[in-house]
Amino acid sequence: MIVVTGAAGFIGSAIVWRLNQLGKDEIVIVDELGSDEKWKNLVPLNYANYYNKHKFLKAIVDDNVTFKIDAIIHLGANSSTTEKNADHLMENNFEYTKYLASYCVKNGIRFIYASSAATYGDGTLGFSDTNEQCEKLRPLNMYGYSKNLFDIWACKKGMLNKIVGLKYFNVYGPNEYHKGDMRSVVHKAFEQIRDYGVVKLFKSKHPDYKDGEQKRDFVYVKDAVDMTLFFLENRDKNGLFNVGSGEARTWNDLVTSLFNAVGKPINIEYIDLPEHLTDKYQYFTEANLGKIKKAGYNNQLHSLEAGVTDYVKNYLVLSKRLGE
Repeated sequence: MIVVTGAAGFIGSAIVWRLNQLGKDEIVIVDELGSDEKWKNLVPLNYANYYNKHKFLKAIVDDNVTFKIDAIIHLGANSSTTEKNADHLMENNFEYTKYLASYCVKNGIRFIYASSAATYGDGTLGFSDTNEQCEKLRPLNMYGYSKNLFDIWACKKGMLNKIVGLKYFNVYGPNEYHKGDMRSVVHKAFEQIRDYGVVKLFKSKHPDYKDGEQKRDFVYVKDAVDMTLFFLENRDKNGLFNVGSGEARTWNDLVTSLFNAVGKPINIEYIDLPEHLTDKYQYFTEANLGKIKKAGYNNQLHSLEAGVTDYVKNYLVLSKRLGE
């Protein structure tokens, strides 16, 4: 069985969708469905069983798992960059991952987990995904800190030569509909264009960047999934790896691609950056993909324009999820 935690979520459900496309349905879904509508991501998917995340963790801790696990792809986490409950993030993102990683290493099970580009902080130390770099990083928010703590823990325990940590950059695409304020700007901007014909972007408070010219590494979810599953097939490749497009693009580029995809004139309004985000805002991110390419991953990635167009025309306009 392949266990996917956070499997009803954005990237997790996309992983299951792709595994289904590859003819795999011996999959165990682990999540906490709560009261939002992420359960709808599961409806088109094929899988063997579902476990609540707390019951699954108890089975792991008690060494009482009743089925054979071939691999765990651990994407379950609180991914809110504005979450203020630090104790929750430590328990949910750090401690939970420690238990799963230890269990997998002890039992020879493939373990692939989600780290984050949020670990890089303001980017002044660059975006190198070497295992040792994690101890030097200074994340800007508690979410990034909780992710980096596990990277450091795994490094100190000597686990990074046995497991894989993936530093996802700005992922966008279908199945993020339930994420509320944590949805990608593509999804939020699509709704703004649909409802008002204008997109609002934050003004820049950095002298080196004009309004809308702040840059991020935007990666289409289908590419993020492909890069993740590369490590399921190539079990001799371990350590930390960036998952991104490898090319920083501006918010203006992103929104322009979106207006073009929906066939409407470009109309951008710049608004003030909220004060509570001023010291936590990343003005530039760009995944260094040298390490994953050296590991053997050389698949063609979507350009920003191609990814946005596919997302808009095949999913957003049609209100569809992956697999529908």
